[in-house]
Amino acid sequence: MVKGPGLYSEIGKKARDLLYKDYQSDHKFTVTTYTSAGVAITSSGVKKGELFLADVSTQLKNKNITTDVKVDTNSNLFTTITVDEPAPGLKSIFSFIVPDQRSGKVELQYQHEYAGISTGIGFTANPIVNFSGVVGNNSVALGTDLSFDTATGNFTKCNAGLSYTHTDLIASLTLNDKGDTLNASYYHIVSPLTNTAVGAELTHSFSSNENTLTIGTQHALDPLTSVKARVNNYGRASALIQHEWRPKSLFTISGEVDTRAIEKSAKIGLALALKP
Repeated sequence: MVKGPGLYSEIGKKARDLLYKDYQSDHKFTVTTYTSAGVAITSSGVKKGELFLADVSTQLKNKNITTDVKVDTNSNLFTTITVDEPAPGLKSIFSFIVPDQRSGKVELQYQHEYAGISTGIGFTANPIVNFSGVVGNNSVALGTDLSFDTATGNFTKCNAGLSYTHTDLIASLTLNDKGDTLNASYYHIVSPLTNTAVGAELTHSFSSNENTLTIGTQHALDPLTSVKARVNNYGRASALIQHEWRPKSLFTISGEVDTRAIEKSAKIGLALALKP
């Protein structure tokens, strides 16, 4: 792919990953194996309280075509076929769920040096049409994200975003929920050698007049171990430590505590991912 402003989903992604990625309060176990034909088979299980959810997925790559098939505990079959660059900068994604006959969807993504476009439409008589577009360059990007329901003739989603990228910082501003929610985020690299970074996100709801501020940081203790921490203005503090005990195999333990109700028990999450 050529360098450029990217897709709309990438606006504010660095800050979101720092503040929310890998944090969890469940127990998750994932194992990935490969067959002699190059098919990747991934089995995962998640324990949410007394509920246990599991799924098995396979991934097959053949030249520029990637096929992903996943089966969950509810006997749903998720299939995604991705064709990478049938033309320069273009990606095609076909997805559907069996037995849901209304789940079929096709999405086209196109990335240019000065633009990024993604459009999708469902395989139904009255489909929902999705469109997102970003214009700009590697430093400044301006975009919008829309969803239109052809059955009702209404926009179900109408968002807009602005992103600024410098050498060691990324700032973004988005307007979501049809103009009801304003989100500002900031990501700053403090030390590339230790992967140390800080980030913050401020969300304001115009309908409820509520503000949510979350700040966080990450740091690599050594090449195989990293730590992250975050806290918000409601007193919820979280931290995690992640260790790569062998290549591509990660062990993560995370916890969350409500500092305003310290008598409540802390939430502890464990995740183990094994890859050959």
